[in-house]
Amino acid sequence: MGQGKMDKRIIKYFLLAAVLVLAVMNFDRLLGFAGRFLNIAAPLAMGAVMAYVLNLVMRALEKWYFPKSTNKLVKATKRIVCIFLSIFLIFLIAFLIFRRVIPELVDTISIMWHWIPIGLEKLQDILANYSDQIPELEKWINSLEFDWNEIGKNLFKYFTSGVGGIVGSTISLVGTIGMGVTNFVIGLIFAIYILVNKETLARQMGKVAAVYCKPALLGRIKSVLKVADETFSSFIIGQCTEAVILGSLCILGMFIFRFPYAPMVGTFVGATALIPVVGAYLGAAVGFIMILTVSPLKAVLFIVFIVALQQLEGNLIYPKVVGSSIGLPGMWVLAAVTVGGGISGIGGMLIGVPLTATVYKLIRRDVNKRVPDPAKGGKENE
Repeated sequence: MGQGKMDKRIIKYFLLAAVLVLAVMNFDRLLGFAGRFLNIAAPLAMGAVMAYVLNLVMRALEKWYFPKSTNKLVKATKRIVCIFLSIFLIFLIAFLIFRRVIPELVDTISIMWHWIPIGLEKLQDILANYSDQIPELEKWINSLEFDWNEIGKNLFKYFTSGVGGIVGSTISLVGTIGMGVTNFVIGLIFAIYILVNKETLARQMGKVAAVYCKPALLGRIKSVLKVADETFSSFIIGQCTEAVILGSLCILGMFIFRFPYAPMVGTFVGATALIPVVGAYLGAAVGFIMILTVSPLKAVLFIVFIVALQQLEGNLIYPKVVGSSIGLPGMWVLAAVTVGGGISGIGGMLIGVPLTATVYKLIRRDVNKRVPDPAKGGKENE
């Protein structure tokens, strides 16, 4: 009997080694297949993420949507009504943000295009006053020539011929946008299906896991998923709450100090604050450029105001609203944002913090179970 088990184990190891060798020999094909699979599965993955976020809003709405009603129609339509209300609220918020930000941003870019040549000419005049004292400065000023018409022609030429032609670029852009919209629509439909049948799906997945997983492994999987769910939901809710608070404080402060573009800049700062750590600074950079077109002095004062607001947000608001909810020290938040951003841009920043917090909690819990705390008389840490 023991010999039979040993033979089976040897066969398993041999087959595993053979599979690994084949995988290494056909690594390029496997990589291509994995890429195609990810492209095909992208809408479904997007739908799963949408379903998770929408579920947070939907659960809150279901508590408010006639919770004590005994009407059969209300009970039958409660789920689907709350789903579409969740989608409507999120789209409405996004629309209001873009409606407030995009027109002002376009106007600012137009103003800056006319303002930059004038500003450079003024800078040349100021530097010319000191050119007699510094001959090298005089030579450099005389060499500066800005022909904005020529610059505009060169930019147009670059975008029409340097990137493969305007027709090819337009077709590529339309194709990319079309594919993105298609994936988004498929993902949204998939998310709705998940939310409508979430209890049934959870029950079915539980049965499948119970059949194919040992009880001990199933318990560990459930524990990990519970920690991940608590961390991700707390992060999303906390990050949105923090963004609203920061945006409101920015608008209020800009009104008090009479900075221009207060509603638009405050809204944009709040929206970009959804990106952990660096988001508000991105919004502040756009605000600085916009205010610079009105008053350079106010633009500098705006930066001072944002730095002070960021200190308040970083030391008081964020730790209370987000930091305590996910239980991740600031050092690891910064590390998660840096690594996540390097791997996958803004998306990596957003998912990096809750993912790191989940791993941090699991490791801390496991270490506390294994290592006794001397301060507690050798008992395990809580």
